[in-house]
Amino acid sequence: MRTSSRTRRLLAGATALVGLSLAGIASADTLDEIRNESQVSIGYANENPFAYTELDGTVTGESPQIVRQIFERMGIETIKPVLTEWGSLIPGLRAGRFDLIAAGMYITPERCKQVIFTDPHYRLLDTLLVAEGNPKNLRSYEDIANNPDAKLAIMSGTVNLGYAREAGIKDSQILQVPNTTAQLQAVRTGRADAAIGTQLTMKGLAEKGGDGVEAIDDFKDDPSRAGYGALAFRPEDKALRDAVNAELKKWLGSEEHLQTVAPFGFDRSNLTDKTAAELCAAS
Repeated sequence: MRTSSRTRRLLAGATALVGLSLAGIASADTLDEIRNESQVSIGYANENPFAYTELDGTVTGESPQIVRQIFERMGIETIKPVLTEWGSLIPGLRAGRFDLIAAGMYITPERCKQVIFTDPHYRLLDTLLVAEGNPKNLRSYEDIANNPDAKLAIMSGTVNLGYAREAGIKDSQILQVPNTTAQLQAVRTGRADAAIGTQLTMKGLAEKGGDGVEAIDDFKDDPSRAGYGALAFRPEDKALRDAVNAELKKWLGSEEHLQTVAPFGFDRSNLTDKTAAELCAAS
């Protein structure tokens, strides 16, 4: 059980008026309690390589491994993972189910209205997962929009849903699914002609899916849609976010950081000097 001060913080997150009056208390309480308990809980969704559960039950991925490194530097010994569907990560955070989101979540202006982010760990572009040979010749959102028979599998709660609609893809062409495994199955079974996600995720699904699927190498997209992933916190937990961000700034780009994320397909080319403030302010 959390202490009574943690309970006050959760109530503050649920009631805006109370949140305004207790925000300063809550911000300090969360960081202090994590330090006192030497334990922090993270929300994640199964999406390789960002955060996922191994067959032996171990939770790993780019974001959980970064959390382990950073919180170890803060003197926190225990990381408690909480598996959550992607679309429930922000509601789960705000409801107090975990202390932060460690799932490779992109910083977007819309999300910045609900949570606060560290500066991003990486920059990534998207691509499509399609049936082997790409029979419908899909290489962009516009290709899908222009083919009324094409269907696109999108993981619920991701930025790709908005991008698809902006490109003119009709809702009748969109299959929303809870996770990347469902995206892979949708393409393999023909329920969808393509699935959309980061290059690393779609290439990982292609390897997992075998000869029947492939991740295309020539996806055409607006460069401004590059994704910048970071850790996310409740707005009232600014002290916690700032403490984590300070450690990240000292560590990101170091050889230790690059060695930590290399097993998940990240390298120096993914580094970025963008800040959360810039990305939150973007139109």
